[in-house]
Amino acid sequence: MTQNPNTDLKLERVVDAPRDLLWICWTTPEHIKRFFIPAPHMVTECEIDLRVGGRFNTVFDVDGHEMRNQGVFLEIDPGRKLVFTDGYTKGWKPAEDPFMTAILLLEDAGEGKTRYTAIARHATAEKENSMNRWASMKAGELCWISWLSM
Repeated sequence: MTQNPNTDLKLERVVDAPRDLLWICWTTPEHIKRFFIPAPHMVTECEIDLRVGGRFNTVFDVDGHEMRNQGVFLEIDPGRKLVFTDGYTKGWKPAEDPFMTAILLLEDAGEGKTRYTAIARHATAEKENSMNRWASMKAGELCWISWLSM
Protein backbone atom coordinates (compact mmCIF):
# COMPACT_ATOMS: atom_id res chain seq x y z
CA MET A 1 0.00 0.00 0.00
CA THR A 2 1.49 3.32 -1.07
CA GLN A 3 1.53 5.98 1.63
CA ASN A 4 1.19 9.72 1.02
CA PRO A 5 3.30 11.56 3.63
CA ASN A 6 1.07 14.63 3.29
CA THR A 7 -2.20 12.88 4.08
CA ASP A 8 -1.42 9.57 5.80
CA LEU A 9 -0.25 8.81 9.33
CA LYS A 10 1.20 5.39 10.11
CA LEU A 11 2.04 3.73 13.43
CA GLU A 12 3.77 0.36 13.36
CA ARG A 13 4.83 -1.52 16.49
CA VAL A 14 5.33 -5.01 17.84
CA VAL A 15 3.02 -5.25 20.84
CA ASP A 16 3.49 -7.75 23.67
CA ALA A 17 -0.03 -9.16 23.36
CA PRO A 18 -1.61 -11.84 21.19
CA ARG A 19 -3.36 -10.87 17.98
CA ASP A 20 -6.72 -12.21 19.16
CA LEU A 21 -6.65 -9.93 22.20
CA LEU A 22 -5.95 -6.86 20.08
CA TRP A 23 -8.81 -7.84 17.77
CA ILE A 24 -11.19 -8.05 20.73
CA CYS A 25 -10.01 -4.64 21.93
CA TRP A 26 -10.74 -3.05 18.55
CA THR A 27 -14.13 -4.71 18.08
CA THR A 28 -15.73 -4.40 21.55
CA PRO A 29 -17.28 -1.07 22.64
CA GLU A 30 -16.24 -1.33 26.29
CA HIS A 31 -12.62 -1.79 25.25
CA ILE A 32 -12.69 1.04 22.68
CA LYS A 33 -13.78 3.37 25.48
CA ARG A 34 -10.60 2.58 27.40
CA PHE A 35 -7.95 3.28 24.76
CA PHE A 36 -9.24 4.90 21.57
CA ILE A 37 -8.15 8.46 22.37
CA PRO A 38 -5.48 9.72 24.77
CA ALA A 39 -6.35 11.01 28.26
CA PRO A 40 -7.64 13.32 29.49
CA HIS A 41 -10.07 13.01 26.55
CA MET A 42 -12.45 10.07 26.57
CA VAL A 43 -14.89 8.03 24.54
CA THR A 44 -18.28 8.37 26.23
CA GLU A 45 -20.25 6.24 23.76
CA CYS A 46 -19.36 3.54 21.27
CA GLU A 47 -21.58 1.52 18.96
CA ILE A 48 -20.18 -1.31 16.87
CA ASP A 49 -22.03 -3.44 14.31
CA LEU A 50 -19.14 -5.59 13.13
CA ARG A 51 -19.97 -6.27 9.49
CA VAL A 52 -19.15 -4.52 6.22
CA GLY A 53 -21.49 -1.53 6.13
CA GLY A 54 -22.11 -1.88 9.86
CA ARG A 55 -21.87 1.06 12.23
CA PHE A 56 -18.74 2.23 14.01
CA ASN A 57 -20.01 5.25 15.92
CA THR A 58 -18.24 7.00 18.77
CA VAL A 59 -18.79 10.07 20.90
CA PHE A 60 -15.72 11.80 22.36
CA ASP A 61 -15.44 14.25 25.23
CA VAL A 62 -12.59 16.56 24.27
CA ASP A 63 -11.96 19.37 26.76
CA GLY A 64 -15.64 19.33 27.73
CA HIS A 65 -16.87 19.42 24.14
CA GLU A 66 -18.82 16.54 22.62
CA MET A 67 -17.55 15.25 19.28
CA ARG A 68 -19.77 12.77 17.44
CA ASN A 69 -18.16 10.50 14.88
CA GLN A 70 -20.37 8.27 12.76
CA GLY A 71 -18.90 5.79 10.38
CA VAL A 72 -19.02 2.34 8.86
CA PHE A 73 -16.79 -0.66 8.41
CA LEU A 74 -15.47 -1.06 4.87
CA GLU A 75 -13.46 -4.27 5.21
CA ILE A 76 -13.23 -6.94 7.89
CA ASP A 77 -10.84 -9.88 7.94
CA PRO A 78 -11.45 -11.31 11.43
CA GLY A 79 -8.36 -11.18 13.62
CA ARG A 80 -6.25 -9.61 10.87
CA LYS A 81 -7.64 -6.47 9.25
CA LEU A 82 -10.20 -3.82 10.09
CA VAL A 83 -10.98 -0.86 7.82
CA PHE A 84 -13.45 1.83 8.82
CA THR A 85 -14.30 5.35 7.72
CA ASP A 86 -16.38 8.35 8.63
CA GLY A 87 -16.74 9.01 4.89
CA TYR A 88 -20.03 7.11 4.95
CA THR A 89 -22.75 6.57 7.51
CA LYS A 90 -25.46 3.94 7.89
CA GLY A 91 -26.91 2.80 4.57
CA TRP A 92 -23.81 4.04 2.69
CA LYS A 93 -24.98 7.64 2.98
CA PRO A 94 -22.00 9.93 2.22
CA ALA A 95 -20.85 11.96 5.21
CA GLU A 96 -21.09 15.73 5.01
CA ASP A 97 -17.48 16.38 6.08
CA PRO A 98 -15.44 13.15 6.20
CA PHE A 99 -12.21 13.16 8.19
CA MET A 100 -10.41 9.86 7.58
CA THR A 101 -10.31 6.18 6.77
CA ALA A 102 -8.52 3.93 9.27
CA ILE A 103 -6.75 0.70 8.38
CA LEU A 104 -5.69 -1.65 11.19
CA LEU A 105 -3.46 -4.61 10.40
CA LEU A 106 -2.62 -7.34 12.92
CA GLU A 107 0.02 -10.00 12.26
CA ASP A 108 1.50 -12.66 14.52
CA ALA A 109 5.04 -11.68 15.47
CA GLY A 110 5.92 -14.86 17.40
CA GLU A 111 6.11 -15.54 21.13
CA GLY A 112 2.56 -14.24 21.71
CA LYS A 113 3.35 -10.84 20.22
CA THR A 114 1.60 -8.95 17.44
CA ARG A 115 2.83 -6.64 14.70
CA TYR A 116 0.31 -3.81 14.96
CA THR A 117 -0.03 -1.35 12.07
CA ALA A 118 -2.48 1.55 12.21
CA ILE A 119 -2.87 3.82 9.20
CA ALA A 120 -5.03 6.95 9.16
CA ARG A 121 -5.69 8.17 5.61
CA HIS A 122 -7.01 11.71 5.21
CA ALA A 123 -8.45 13.38 2.13
CA THR A 124 -6.37 16.52 2.60
CA ALA A 125 -3.12 17.59 4.26
CA GLU A 126 -5.11 20.05 6.38
CA LYS A 127 -7.13 17.22 7.93
CA GLU A 128 -3.99 15.15 8.51
CA ASN A 129 -2.34 18.14 10.18
CA SER A 130 -5.34 18.74 12.43
CA MET A 131 -5.24 15.13 13.61
CA ASN A 132 -1.51 15.33 14.12
CA ARG A 133 -1.92 18.48 16.24
CA TRP A 134 -4.87 17.11 18.21
CA ALA A 135 -3.36 13.76 19.21
CA SER A 136 0.09 12.82 18.02
CA MET A 137 0.70 9.22 17.06
CA LYS A 138 3.05 9.02 20.04
CA ALA A 139 0.17 9.94 22.38
CA GLY A 140 -2.02 7.34 20.73
CA GLU A 141 0.72 4.75 21.03
CA LEU A 142 1.19 5.51 24.72
CA CYS A 143 -2.56 5.37 25.31
CA TRP A 144 -2.80 1.98 23.59
CA ILE A 145 0.29 0.48 25.23
CA SER A 146 -0.71 1.67 28.72
CA TRP A 147 -4.16 0.13 28.29
CA LEU A 148 -2.67 -3.22 27.29
CA SER A 149 -0.50 -3.26 30.40
CA MET A 150 -3.48 -2.84 32.76
